Amino acid sequence: QVQLVESGGGSVQAGASLRLSCVASGDTISRHCMAWFRQVPGKGREPVAAMDNDGSLSYSDFLKGRFAISKDNAKNILYLQMNSLKPEDTAMYYCAAEPVCQYWRLLLQGTYNSWGQGTQVTVSS
Repeated sequence: QVQLVESGGGSVQAGASLRLSCVASGDTISRHCMAWFRQVPGKGREPVAAMDNDGSLSYSDFLKGRFAISKDNAKNILYLQMNSLKPEDTAMYYCAAEPVCQYWRLLLQGTYNSWGQGTQVTVSS
């Protein structure tokens, strides 16, 4: 099972950008469906963005083009570029992986069995 470690979170002002990284070990992410989810206290995990084994992308509608998911297979790292951050983007962000998935399941939390510990993003107004 792949192990995942997120980094890159922090405290920023509204309108700023951040790039989150998810370093994978134990297996190669090129053979996995990969995703970013986020969670605020008291609420369930919310899908943000995902990509399947072929590189097809899927985004939650609320993003409106502000975030972009990408990966570097050579470095075994998944990224989430976040632009025009808003206070409502404040959350713990989690990376997830699953060896096999169907495109329509990319943004479903139950698709993934490997999760990182999360990295906190705080956006102030």
